Amino acid sequence: MVKCMNAIVSYFSSLNPMSLLAQLPGNIAQGIIWGIMALGLFITYKLLDFADLSVDGSFATGGAVTAVLVIAGVPVWIAVAVSLIAGIIAGLVTGFLHTVLGIPGILAGILTQIALYSVNLNIMGKSNIPISYRNYQLVLSASDITAAIFIGLVFAVVIIALMYWYFGTEQGSSIRATGSNPAMSRAQGININVTKVIALSISNGLVALSGSLFSQYQGFADINMGRGAIVIGLAAVIIGAVIGEAFFKKGMNFVVRLSFVVVGAILYYIAMGLVLWLKMPTDDTKLFTAVVVAIFLAVPYLQERSRNSFKKVAKQNLKKLLTWEDSTDA
Repeated sequence: MVKCMNAIVSYFSSLNPMSLLAQLPGNIAQGIIWGIMALGLFITYKLLDFADLSVDGSFATGGAVTAVLVIAGVPVWIAVAVSLIAGIIAGLVTGFLHTVLGIPGILAGILTQIALYSVNLNIMGKSNIPISYRNYQLVLSASDITAAIFIGLVFAVVIIALMYWYFGTEQGSSIRATGSNPAMSRAQGININVTKVIALSISNGLVALSGSLFSQYQGFADINMGRGAIVIGLAAVIIGAVIGEAFFKKGMNFVVRLSFVVVGAILYYIAMGLVLWLKMPTDDTKLFTAVVVAIFLAVPYLQERSRNSFKKVAKQNLKKLLTWEDSTDA
């Protein structure tokens, strides 16, 4: 028992709160970059109701294209724009497989993801390409965390503003209607195949843009940098939705929902930083991510179930009955 207590005391005494605070800006910077990726996932997961698994590949595509073009001497802003276009093309492929060839959405995404692995290898020529800020002019870098946070926020704000404007247009509203009720949308004359392709293209374009920024931030592009991106993006969307509804209840408008997607990504990376600070095994980070996503996915369901439970309805009816009896006695 004494040995156990000594071990616990030794463990907590080895934790330095200052190191946790020191790594916080880096976690925020990464969270913002991945928040842009989550905004792309928000389009397919929340608006279109489409499980697009191709984002793991398109995220790496954005990084690969950026790294190759920057090394070739192309201005970094042009490289970022080309990465965005490459992601749009990846989304078009997923949309083509689903709408034209009739492949189920989840399988279409998997096929695109598998194909992009080889495509990304061909783009880079090898599995890893370094692009150090010392050798190339980059949009942002981990060498200057403050600037990275600011630039990431600028990207996020501009993207949220553009998404708010676009999804308020006729075409954007058609995409939202397609996700809400495809049959009714088709009956109203909306070509749901076109709206699906457009949404998938925009989504993967944003994911590739995020991959481009992340490869610059970390200083290299890697063939596996997008592995698990769908889970991280889903975690950001779900965490943001739960936290946002906790603050705003049902009063969240579209801009607030988009903003909390980025907030969700930041909170996720802060939580990951906390896990690493607690010296938990790095091999278990994927397990931790799965547990976090499962918990936040379950929260809305459990809340709704508790609101509609028979026990709560019985309490409400009893309260009404007691109030009525008090009024009659008076």
